[in-house]
Amino acid sequence: MTPWLAAARLRAVATHPNAAALERFYRAFGACDAATMNELYAPDATFSDPAFGTLDGEQVRAMWTMLTSQATDLKITASDITADDAQGSAHWRAEYTFSATGRHVVNEIDATFRFRDGKVVEHHDRFSFWRWSRQALGPAAFVMGSNPLGHALVTRRARGRLDAFMAKSA
Repeated sequence: MTPWLAAARLRAVATHPNAAALERFYRAFGACDAATMNELYAPDATFSDPAFGTLDGEQVRAMWTMLTSQATDLKITASDITADDAQGSAHWRAEYTFSATGRHVVNEIDATFRFRDGKVVEHHDRFSFWRWSRQALGPAAFVMGSNPLGHALVTRRARGRLDAFMAKSA
């Protein structure tokens, strides 16, 4: 493939409607607009990341609503957004104050997506749990973020917060 053809193909992938949807998603995230973010998910969507584990359907939408409603200084920067009819990816950076500890966090995340009929059906975020926990938890990270039991406890707490938020919102 010639360099020109490769560049043209990359531009076509970057301007695909699903890529535009991902750009809209991250713009909405930065604006703490969970309603717009949630519109982009299929009803049966799944989400996973190291903090929350795997979430389904309504849990996914509730997580974004909870996170954006509690954000006070959130800054989202997305890059390398690409997508086609079936899948997409992005790199994004979140800067915020972790509400449980008041500590500043800068988290670098790689996301992958699967689409069906223009909606996200699978969303996986990957980041270094150890790096995140050192920033968010401080000294407690040496216990919580550096071993599987501590990681499980952090996930259980995140899910507990989500469950409480969903119960309160019902």
